[in-house]
Amino acid sequence: MKNNKVVLIRHGQSEWNELNKFTGWYDAELSKKGKDEAKSAAMLLKKEKFFFDYAHTSVLKRAIHTLQHILDELNQTWLSVKKSWRLNERHYGALEGLNKDEVVQKYGQKQVMLWRRSFNIIPPQIKIEDKRFPGNDIRYSHLDINTIPLGESLEITAKRVIPYWHKILYPQLKSNKRILIVAHGNSLRALIQYLNKIDNKKILELNIPTATPIILDFDKEINPLKWYYLK
Repeated sequence: MKNNKVVLIRHGQSEWNELNKFTGWYDAELSKKGKDEAKSAAMLLKKEKFFFDYAHTSVLKRAIHTLQHILDELNQTWLSVKKSWRLNERHYGALEGLNKDEVVQKYGQKQVMLWRRSFNIIPPQIKIEDKRFPGNDIRYSHLDINTIPLGESLEITAKRVIPYWHKILYPQLKSNKRILIVAHGNSLRALIQYLNKIDNKKILELNIPTATPIILDFDKEINPLKWYYLK
């Protein structure tokens, strides 16, 4: 693997993807298909002789387990892995746990598509008393309660993802380190949009498939050149 590349992978299919539910910060397991997808992604990386110095993922098990399957297949299970809530999926607020088709029937396709793909439209938010509030989860106990989301747009998601790029990922890339990031559809959309200066209307069209490696190419000065799917 040449340096000046970063590999992004959305987790494999989760059990809630399979059930067509809005998942968000709910900690869904990988489905059988999701585990197979993770192994297939690893085989693509293996074929192209990708090898990594650092791996990053969210604190949600569907991403963590996808990364584990990939590193296992690459024989890199020893690799240092950093997990951060900043790479979590966007929080879908009051939509979390609901069936997507039923939500479309209730609110209409156009509204649901805006909630799912637009840059700055926030889904209906939960209240702090809601059992889905992440503040009840020990893994977020170190966070200021005011930073824990009740429902996020892509814009709000980007405000936690982009600092992770600048503080953690960019310095590693600048040091010629080979980086693998396994995260979620929207945290990866936020990063791709930021790095490639995709406008807020165009981002509506970007839907990242599960467990398909995305290659980000950078020049020697670490300016983004292009991004593409590895197939």
